[in-house]
Amino acid sequence: MKLEHILRLGIAAAGFLSLIGMARSQNATTVTPSEVLADQLRSQGYRCDRALGSEQDAGSSKPNEAVWVLKCTNGSYRMRLVPDMAARVERID
Repeated sequence: MKLEHILRLGIAAAGFLSLIGMARSQNATTVTPSEVLADQLRSQGYRCDRALGSEQDAGSSKPNEAVWVLKCTNGSYRMRLVPDMAARVERID
């Protein structure tokens, strides 16, 4: 999913873009949404050895509460992103 599409949806875009901006400032290479989600997951104590991809769960998302499914080499996680709060994480397999 393109970053521009996320902006049009208007679902938790401000916090998500802030994370991407911080990641880009630390690394000159292109940062993907999957990498940003994996970094957030790791910062909350979960294991994600390598991010394989992510997809927004539009059916579960609502205004100011985006839900993403992140696939890592060691498992998959459903992440509920709410601005200015830690992500709510559920391991799925």
